[in-house]
Amino acid sequence: MMLKKYYGQLRFAGRLDVVVKHAGLYGLLLALIWLTAGCANGQQLQGQTGSLPVKPSGPSPVEKITPAERNVYDWVVIGAREEVARGVIYDASYRQVKYPGGDVPPESGACTDVVIRAFRFAGIDLQQLIHEDMRENFELYPQLWGLPGPDTNIDHRRVPNQMKFFARHGQALPLLVQGEDLLTWQWGDVVYWRFANGLEHCGIISDRKNLHGVPLAIHNAGVAREEDCLTRWEITGHFRYPPVSE
Repeated sequence: MMLKKYYGQLRFAGRLDVVVKHAGLYGLLLALIWLTAGCANGQQLQGQTGSLPVKPSGPSPVEKITPAERNVYDWVVIGAREEVARGVIYDASYRQVKYPGGDVPPESGACTDVVIRAFRFAGIDLQQLIHEDMRENFELYPQLWGLPGPDTNIDHRRVPNQMKFFARHGQALPLLVQGEDLLTWQWGDVVYWRFANGLEHCGIISDRKNLHGVPLAIHNAGVAREEDCLTRWEITGHFRYPPVSE
């Protein structure tokens, strides 16, 4: 019973009775990493990750750029990587946060919080930007939660709202990761996926690549990690913000 109570507090996705019966405490802790997942849309993902995080062998391309020479996309990558360094655990709970500049506890967050914190590291507050746009154009945003108006506590933490904002104010880019389209994927871009179970996910494109030249992604689907997962799920969005023309 104690295991079940602890398990519930960790907001596990999946069958509690099966995990407790067959895994034991050690398996339970492993499941926290491999089975817990989700986005801040009120639902949990179900075991969508599978590869190990990247173990860097040296400075990445962005890390070799001096701070004075880094652009906004460089800082976005560095900010996203901070989530990995802190070992942020997934938690999509609704919380009251201040506005602007509000955030959930730093040791926790959803996939969308990786994006929010990465851009804040680059001096861009998506909480404020998304709220201001929703306040003026609420009817243009997804009406999925039965709200009469914007909510500064959660709007920016929802995948559909982020996608709508970037589609309106960012640069929409190709979704394919092959041929010439592969060249359109640059570090600091934001990627959105749909899992096989229909739930949505997001992350930041890394400056590191696999042996085939496909960039890695920094995301949180249980625990924040940087890994080779860009083509693992259906890609539904690829954006650059701010647009390169600005």
